[in-house]
Amino acid sequence: RRALRRGGVVTDVAGIKGPIAAALPEPSFVGGHPMAGSEQQGLDGADPDLFEGATWVLTPTATTDADAYATVQSVASTLGALVVAVPPERHDQLVALISHVPHLTAATLMNLAADSALEHGTLLRLAAGGFRDMTRIAAGDPGIWPDVCRDNKAAIVAALDGLIDALREVREAVGGADREGLLKHLERASEARRNLPVGAPAPRESVEVRVPVPDRPAVLAEVTTLLAEVGVNIYDIEIAHSAEGERGVLVMVVSAAAVPVAREVLTGRGYRLSVKRMEG
Repeated sequence: RRALRRGGVVTDVAGIKGPIAAALPEPSFVGGHPMAGSEQQGLDGADPDLFEGATWVLTPTATTDADAYATVQSVASTLGALVVAVPPERHDQLVALISHVPHLTAATLMNLAADSALEHGTLLRLAAGGFRDMTRIAAGDPGIWPDVCRDNKAAIVAALDGLIDALREVREAVGGADREGLLKHLERASEARRNLPVGAPAPRESVEVRVPVPDRPAVLAEVTTLLAEVGVNIYDIEIAHSAEGERGVLVMVVSAAAVPVAREVLTGRGYRLSVKRMEG
């Protein structure tokens, strides 16, 4: 508050905005949440390009001074971030859905599997890529989450209620052998997942390239290096692991215009690839 009284502009980087906005109803305070970071900690984890292309949420209120907002927006943009403005309460609802509830869900599923493993010792050894990918975030620092859940309780409970209702519908579809209903549910989720924004060109200009790869060291580096050498930018990438055998599939999002050169360089090295347009 001292900086605010002296005419300064103050922002913050906390992941929950509602309580902070309520505690600082000052014209020169602009709440912020840069959605960037990594698992690295301390000075060794410093990255000059940390905010390049990242989303930086600003949460102005009715009392926020326009010049103060413009100043913080300019700083974030100068660092390479994409600035998005939403009210504090709406921010907290969104992060509950896309961050807080996923972590709680991953932890719950991991505990459920761990409990079953007590009776079936080989269960976790059979955990395939899908299970590992979904529960990866459960390995994060547990210490921060009780405070997160306290400060964003209402939004998290509302999102959990929505998830529970949705899971109940899925349970009914499975229990009732509702093949059509279940297929529609899965197809909608599949389409939505493929079209998550990834900083790529507009969906109509992007394609999903799938490349089957053997499970061997450096195969990911080999594919990405081949594409980099011919100027193909990969906007998003993930590995779909096979539950059986020693293979997987690289799933990459690239621009549609890059497909011909990508196909030429990859097939020239013995890789097969399939291409699917993103839904616009």
